[in-house]
Amino acid sequence: MNSKIPYDTLADIADGLFARCEDDIACIAEQLDTFPPDIRDELIVSDLLNAYQAFYYFFRVYPGDIAEEILMLQPSGNVTRGIMMDEIDLLELVFSVLNKVPQISVTDGAVVLASFQGKNAYLQARSFIEDILK
Repeated sequence: MNSKIPYDTLADIADGLFARCEDDIACIAEQLDTFPPDIRDELIVSDLLNAYQAFYYFFRVYPGDIAEEILMLQPSGNVTRGIMMDEIDLLELVFSVLNKVPQISVTDGAVVLASFQGKNAYLQARSFIEDILK
């Protein structure tokens, strides 16, 4: 990560965030909303948060137990490369953050069938999969 903010400073900010919120995912998202964009953006793609915290910050929805567990076990720094977060039948949902924009891609494991960006991307991707499986 090519951070403009020193790692020690980001770590102190993250420590303060967790001191205020502990494991309350809604609180973490609300607190991230109050941070200056440069700090928030760097925290989202750092390894100081987990990918579930980044996912919830962007989408404010619960992705299900399996997806939550997968995302919780990944550092949020991995979102820049994409994280396969769920599998529905033979389709995969991949969460990524590209140029500060959240993205959910639907793949068949090899080919990207569709990509959705922005705050509704997760719900759009789920809807896309439901339409395919009808």
